[in-house]
This record gives sequence, C-alpha cells and structure tokens, in this order.
Amino acid sequence: MVNKPAYTIAAQIELLKSRGMLFRNEPNAFQFLNNISYYRLKSYWWDNQKDITSHIFKPDTYFEDIIDRYNFDRHLRLILFDAIERVEISLRSKMIYHLSIAYGPLWYLESKIFDNATIHQQVLNDLKKEFVRSQEIFIKDHKQRYPAKDADAWKIMEVASMGTLSKLYKNIRHQLPEKSVIANEMGLNLHSELSSWLEAITYVRNIVAHHSRLWSRSMVKRPIENIINSKGAWFSSPLLPVQSKKPFLIISCMIYLCNEVSPNHQIKSKLLQLLNSNPAMPIYKLGFLNNWRDHPIWNSQLHQ
Repeated sequence: MVNKPAYTIAAQIELLKSRGMLFRNEPNAFQFLNNISYYRLKSYWWDNQKDITSHIFKPDTYFEDIIDRYNFDRHLRLILFDAIERVEISLRSKMIYHLSIAYGPLWYLESKIFDNATIHQQVLNDLKKEFVRSQEIFIKDHKQRYPAKDADAWKIMEVASMGTLSKLYKNIRHQLPEKSVIANEMGLNLHSELSSWLEAITYVRNIVAHHSRLWSRSMVKRPIENIINSKGAWFSSPLLPVQSKKPFLIISCMIYLCNEVSPNHQIKSKLLQLLNSNPAMPIYKLGFLNNWRDHPIWNSQLHQ
C-alpha cells in the first residue's frame, strides 16, 4: 500500500515501542515528535533496525539516543555552514577582482572567456534571475538608476549563489591565467581540483541550507582526494572508499580551504570539540574512521 493512514503522535510512539524501541522518558518523546516529524527522525534510526522489512529495532535502541544523533547532526551542519560561507565569499571576491581587472566590469558576459557557450548561457540566465530576485539595496539602486544597463561584476556577482559561482568558474577557459591564480590563492595547484571541490561543497551547502541530513549520507558529489603537491596540511595516506563517499572527505576539503582563505579560523577546533563532547557517537557513519586523527589536516595545530 503506497498511502498509509496518518498516525497521532501517541500512535507513533506505540508503533515504535511495538517494534522494539525503548524510551528513557516517554513524555519527552511526545514533545520531540510534536516538533520534529517522525519521518525526519526516521533517517537517524534507519540503521538501528535489524530487519528493514518489518522495521524491528536492534536491542537497546533508545529514542533518546536517536535524538542525540539528530542534535549532533544539527550542530555539525551549523559549523559547516560557517566554513562554507568563508569559502564562498573568498571565491566570489577573487573572481570579481581578478577577472574584472583582466577583462573589465562585464567579463561575465564575454563568451570568449568561457569554454562552453551553452553552459555559459544557462549560468547567465541563473545569474540574471538571482539579480532580479535580489532585494539588496545596491541592486535595487542599480535597477532604479540604470534599468537598461547590465550590472558591473562586483554588483551582480555579490548576489550570485555558490552554485552559480561554481559553474561559472568551472566554465572559464583553462588557458586563462586568472583561473589558475584563483585556484592558487585558495591553496590548490590545479583549477580542476578547485572545480571539483567547489561542486562537492555546493552540494553540501544545499543539504545544509535545506536543513537536511548529513548523518550517514553517501555523497553524490565527491571531491578529488589526490591533490597535486598540496600547499597545506592534507592526507598522509589514501582514504578508504567509505571515507571518500561519506562527508569526511568534503569536510576535510572545507578545512583545507579555510586554512588558506581565512587565517585563524575556528572551524576545526569547533568540529573537534563537537566530536570530543560526544564520545559515544558512532561518527564512522560520517566517515571518521581508520585513525582519521593521524592525518596532517586533522592533527596540525595551525589554523584551528
């Protein structure tokens, strides 16, 4: 049956109990389920089932432990959003500066500096939609004073989403020195590495922005792991496949980039504090396993 009857919260709790879930404080569970939907929490208890057909839980599965996972994931997303903001603003600033100096204030319209004309037009359409939607004072002022004029890059790019920035950067002709300069200033030697990382971080940004789950999620976008002659602390040995497909690799990329573009940031120290304050949390579900603390990116004392 595709459609099932709706359950009251009391009935939801009874259903969970019938499947073997335990409660340390059942009245509190009512309050949680009144504010966090059953199906939102389901993603956090999915791997606690010993039978995913009958949905019977493994022994000693407590509702409160599921809530702890949920809250851990929420705090993780908040920390990562801080990292994403730093990366996004730095990328935007560097693209505006280097490309405007080299190709003028309307460089984003110049098809000659982009590889794929179709992709360029699609990105332009997205950029102009973001410009039209924007309620920023400087954008509204431009629309009022120069209604028929294209906005300078330093205006329109300020309201571009990270997804748009990432696509725009990737489509810049590889031969243009500015593309490599931007990658180098962000700590990477190859623009292809930066493009790969930006795509993966944009994917995580969309998850975080929609308050979706990072916990135990396999990443659809996976950044390049083997970067050439890393300028900063990175991995000392290849990762296991599970570490690459879980958030661990992308989180490590964020820390690396923040080390380069945001000196003295506190992203890693906040992450380590979160992990250390939750010693019972099965963080291997996020890819934190196989002596992850031994890698230079995680054990370096710089840029905490």
